[in-house]
Amino acid sequence: MLDQYFRLSDNQTNVKTEFIAGLTSFVAAMYIIVVNPAILSEGGMNYEGVMTATILVCTFSSVMMGIYAHNPILVAPGMGINAYFTYSIILNLKVSPETALGAVFWSGIIFLILSVFRVRTLILKSIPVSVRFGAAAGIGIFITLIGLIKAHFIVVKDPFIGMGEFNIMILTFLAGLFIASILVVKKVRAALILSIIITTILAYPIGRWYGDASTVTNGDPVLVHIKEIMSWPDFRYLFQLDLIGSLKLSIVPAAFGLLFTDMFDSIATFVGVAEASGLKDKEGEPLHIHRSLIADAFATIFGGLFGSSSGTAYIESASGIQAGGRTGLTAVFAGLLFIPFLFFAPLAKVIPGIATAPVLVIVGVFMMNPVVKINWNDFEEAIPAFLTLILIPLTYSITQGIVWGFLFYTVLKLVNGKFDKIPWMLLIIDAFAVLLLYVELG
Repeated sequence: MLDQYFRLSDNQTNVKTEFIAGLTSFVAAMYIIVVNPAILSEGGMNYEGVMTATILVCTFSSVMMGIYAHNPILVAPGMGINAYFTYSIILNLKVSPETALGAVFWSGIIFLILSVFRVRTLILKSIPVSVRFGAAAGIGIFITLIGLIKAHFIVVKDPFIGMGEFNIMILTFLAGLFIASILVVKKVRAALILSIIITTILAYPIGRWYGDASTVTNGDPVLVHIKEIMSWPDFRYLFQLDLIGSLKLSIVPAAFGLLFTDMFDSIATFVGVAEASGLKDKEGEPLHIHRSLIADAFATIFGGLFGSSSGTAYIESASGIQAGGRTGLTAVFAGLLFIPFLFFAPLAKVIPGIATAPVLVIVGVFMMNPVVKINWNDFEEAIPAFLTLILIPLTYSITQGIVWGFLFYTVLKLVNGKFDKIPWMLLIIDAFAVLLLYVELG
């Protein structure tokens, strides 16, 4: 039954491979279970309540992506979007979390309308090929940067970034990176999961038998803790959104920024993952893109209903795809794996950042392949691609990278009189991109 519905044989995969892929995506992205509540709690939201909401968004959205859109893409509350939700909407506008959740819900409804009428599909098809390649590689570098920062291998050093202090944690991270690299080179199917498990085991003695993790654990010398096993879910934010209050005129500018940040982020992720993995249709577009965009829109709606910031397609899905995931069953498995953490949330905290960091670095390597497809001798194509590629990691924003790629591509084509190379939808995107930049900078 599973083989027939998900077309496993047609995609040269099986249930075991899809499960391993789903588990890989889940482990690579499970940090969101604790990171999303940490960010939203800075806006006054309850940590446990947001954790429950986060798990619900991940589960429902990923399962829908798998069953409805047949895509191996994990969906979860977006990083960056959650910061925008907290700082730009709740704190800057001084509104209640319930009002902010209402803004998330309405932005999801607009996403859905745009997706159903294929406006988002038109937007995606208007993205220049060179910018797509740049986005894929840029996301790869972005993922790698996230991994290196999670491991404290790279830290912020005023006014730049540099290597962190060379200590036992860096050595453990490097050991995990060597292990992950060797397993990948040896073509071990569960390479990424095995590397995470082994690195967690290597990290367990830190602070117990040797070393000190206090610089990254708020003073706790022990890195890996197993304090408790179970906790009850907290549904305090379920259906608590303020639908009327979120329609106030003062909320509109921030909600508009939320709308287009989420839109560009999700589209860029679909394009980047598709280019890096080869999961594209006959026209070269991301696989099942129409249904995928609808599922992505529902992820944002779920965020508002359950009590979290917007849900979106996750770049960490690339790790599961590289582990062999080819069908929606990968996303279903990934989504279902979140459910136990409604009751076993403390277990999500067992795996330290230095254990998942090597995986993110390796995924970055996987996603660099599109770079060779960029025509570096054609500067009209190369400059927008390069700016997209480099600004995604340097601004720590997928949206910023692809927006500037759009704008430079359009300007360079215009000054060379190549009006026929600029889709009309791209001009509309450029206008909204400028408006988005104005909202963010203003």
